[in-house]
Amino acid sequence: MAMLWKFMRVTKCSKPALSPKVKMKGIPTYSRHSSSKSVPSDLATSTPCSNTVELLGRTYPQDDYSNVTEKILSKVGKNLHNQKHHPLWLLKEQVKDHFYKHYTGRRGTPLFSVYDSLSPVVTVQQNFDSLLVPPDHTSRRKEDNYYLNRDHMLRAHTSAHQWDLIHSGLDAFLAVGDVYRRDTIDSTHYPVFHQMEGVRLFSCHELFSSVEDREGLRLFERGHRTAHKQQCHTTEAVRLLEFHLKQVLTRLMTHLFGDGLQVRWVDCYFPFTHPSFEMEINFQGEWMEVLGCGVMEQQLVNSAGAEDKIGWAFGLGLERLAMILYDIPDIRLFWSQDERFLKQFVVPHVWQKIKFQPLSRYPPLINDISFWLPSETYSKNDFYDLARTVGGDLIEEVVLVDEFTHPK
Repeated sequence: MAMLWKFMRVTKCSKPALSPKVKMKGIPTYSRHSSSKSVPSDLATSTPCSNTVELLGRTYPQDDYSNVTEKILSKVGKNLHNQKHHPLWLLKEQVKDHFYKHYTGRRGTPLFSVYDSLSPVVTVQQNFDSLLVPPDHTSRRKEDNYYLNRDHMLRAHTSAHQWDLIHSGLDAFLAVGDVYRRDTIDSTHYPVFHQMEGVRLFSCHELFSSVEDREGLRLFERGHRTAHKQQCHTTEAVRLLEFHLKQVLTRLMTHLFGDGLQVRWVDCYFPFTHPSFEMEINFQGEWMEVLGCGVMEQQLVNSAGAEDKIGWAFGLGLERLAMILYDIPDIRLFWSQDERFLKQFVVPHVWQKIKFQPLSRYPPLINDISFWLPSETYSKNDFYDLARTVGGDLIEEVVLVDEFTHPK
């Protein structure tokens, strides 16, 4: 059998401690070849079904899909977005404040309700099936997600709560929380980050209330699906809904970044919206993608029990916006317990302007590692998880320098 040789460049760091909130049972070590030396790992990709993980007060049996690591489990329950004066908390509060003040009901109460303490452990049905993600879609891969077992996982997006919240009777809400995706190691990627989900549903009366001559206007029809609308939506409804969505998001970004902000919209694809868009802003001369959004798939809305309504949804990453707003150069700094970092965000009100001041200018320490791996079972995210488990957040970057396949 041919063997694949990998040469990776990493930094050398100490091993992090496991959070006392997390208990791992019966997870064996599993080795990789590195200079003829076994390296222990906390990966659980081949754990027997009898083993379990205890997380947030519940016990989950493990199976052949289980791949969550100690390092990742130690992040569950940290809820950086709910820690007062944390930069992610500040940004969440700014967005909440904007929606509370600018969108109110008939009695002057906030139109949007906020949910920021929902459990990050969800079912595969919640994370994928309820959002119409096809069974063979690449976003379901073990290489990209953290599975507790075949049925449960750490949510990959806050959209996992869309169906449940709509089914409960809500038609305007923001959902905020930590999400988990296996990813590369560098200054802009981290396997745990935070998202905010926004959803707004409209009845026919609500959507067309501002139209003078609205007699005969409808939300639904029996038509054809095109690049610009779903087959069940009228052109008038989609145009007005799309205008409202883009207006709401443009106002939000202008409120965060200031007047004169340049915005552009890029057509894209999401399984749970159509049409779908990515919003880009021009910040300091550079176009940056800041969120995804679109008209919700009516099949999703109908299955959640809101058959007489049409709606839009958006999702944004808090870290990405906070890095731009506060000039934070490295995503891993959000997990820092260094007072020199945290005290910079202790401010009297959430809208105060903040510019992050660097903590250290020491050069990085570079280490080279080479090892053999069976090519048919190797995933680069397996190595990234191993590096994070051993070295923690002090590992700044992992780069593949060279590879060689033995001919035998």
